[in-house]
Amino acid sequence: MFTDWQQALEAEGLPLHPTSTDQEAAAARTLARHATSKEDLVLLLDAVGLPGDDDTLTVLLPLLNSLEGDPDMQQTPAATTPNAFEATALSMYYADHSMAEITEATGLSEDEITALVNAQEREIDAAATGDTTPAAADGEAPAADGSVEQLLAWAEAHPTAGIRNKAARVRADLAELTARRAADDAQREAEERVAQLTAELEKAKEELRAVKAGAHPASTQATAAPTPIRPGLGSGRTREELAAIRTWARANGHQVADAGMIRKAVLEAYDAAHQAPAAKAG
Repeated sequence: MFTDWQQALEAEGLPLHPTSTDQEAAAARTLARHATSKEDLVLLLDAVGLPGDDDTLTVLLPLLNSLEGDPDMQQTPAATTPNAFEATALSMYYADHSMAEITEATGLSEDEITALVNAQEREIDAAATGDTTPAAADGEAPAADGSVEQLLAWAEAHPTAGIRNKAARVRADLAELTARRAADDAQREAEERVAQLTAELEKAKEELRAVKAGAHPASTQATAAPTPIRPGLGSGRTREELAAIRTWARANGHQVADAGMIRKAVLEAYDAAHQAPAAKAG
């Protein structure tokens, strides 16, 4: 209280410094720790002129002194009640704050925050699946008795935005994995089909080569013009001459079988090749 009017006027003219965002956040957390319900917290924030929007309430609700009167918060199971610093760390973690920001705001180490989050998620999983057995110790994998779809449905309806966001990311990852598996299955089936068709094509090629290397079918032989009969064995040529023809044909790029009739084209080529030197000599 000023006794000098002049001093009061001078004090009134001094510039005021607006409250910083950090100071408002600290004041809001302090109010949350003294509030007993969501409605109580909204009234306290309004009384001191602090924002009470949904995002702010989502961050502050885990800090309430009591969960009575807040049906939304009663849906969040907790085997043990975290203290103010742990509750703040959990709230900031699910709101996608960085580990450095959480450490600076709560004073907890990264290992403590990680252990706290793991314990909280084990309790949430146990509550979602109806499992009342004690949570596994650090380093042990929790039992997965409930379905993934039930857990996602619970997380998507959770009042905490961070948990809903996490559920959305998990569902998107599951959809991507499902599409990737379907694509891999289709690719594998296509590769197996290509391998099968390739094997069938190679077999057909082998059969075609065998047919080309062997004799013509009987119907073709019946309609083909007969080779001029020459004295000798069977086809008009001696066995020694046929052997010589086969040797000459292979040496000149023709395909002939080891036994059976020799194609007319090969015989004519052989005759032409051996008649030319004789004509020159005459």
